[in-house]
Amino acid sequence: MTSVDLNADMGESFGPWNMGDDSSLLKTITSANIACGFHAGDPDVMAKTMTLAAENGVGIGAHPGFPDLQGFGRRNMKVPHDTLRNMVRYQLGAAQGMADALGITVRHLKLHGALANMCSVDADMARACYQGALDVDPDIIIMVLAATKQEATVRDLGCKWVGEIFADRAYNDDGTLVDRSLPGAVIHDPAIAGPRILEMVRAGAIITESGKHIETSIDTICLHGDTPTAVQLAKSVRDSLTTGGISVTKFEL
Repeated sequence: MTSVDLNADMGESFGPWNMGDDSSLLKTITSANIACGFHAGDPDVMAKTMTLAAENGVGIGAHPGFPDLQGFGRRNMKVPHDTLRNMVRYQLGAAQGMADALGITVRHLKLHGALANMCSVDADMARACYQGALDVDPDIIIMVLAATKQEATVRDLGCKWVGEIFADRAYNDDGTLVDRSLPGAVIHDPAIAGPRILEMVRAGAIITESGKHIETSIDTICLHGDTPTAVQLAKSVRDSLTTGGISVTKFEL
């Protein structure tokens, strides 16, 4: 692998409440996943974040989640598949409407939090969400958790997709993320995150907590914008990759 995309979840502030340092992150990443108002964000935040992303030449994506502002979209919810499909349609439509008004294009979609985690082990649930997105935009690029049911689903759907790994999360041997409630699930140390990701990109594989290698396509690397060391982590990952001979560029299909 000679190049890779860096993405971050952002636009997650709400009214006067601020989450993350989006303006700084946008100087390091190449793709932005912007909250659509269900788990975080509001219309003003969405417009501001999209504008900043466009000014920095960063690719823009919709980041739909469960309707869970209080829990930041990280609480599991039992939702009928028809409703899931409509929830994704609704959120992508909001993102596209705002982007159109600003003269910007939404090029990809990535599920957030608990919704994404549940879809990584439930192909039927993933299909409902992704079909909802494709109903709105058949050309949307779906960003999936690599080597999970999400990837299997987009392969089956035959849509455009890219595989994602996380710079700041630990992995189980089945390719899913270690639960946030467990020790070591979230990596906060930039000195660990950068070299760890370079090792995975060079190996073309997810390296789990046990040391197992899961071979997969690594097209983009996620940096969570809501962690205290997010900006430092992003810089460490980018510097490690470029020093290791991997260019950091916006993904293209």
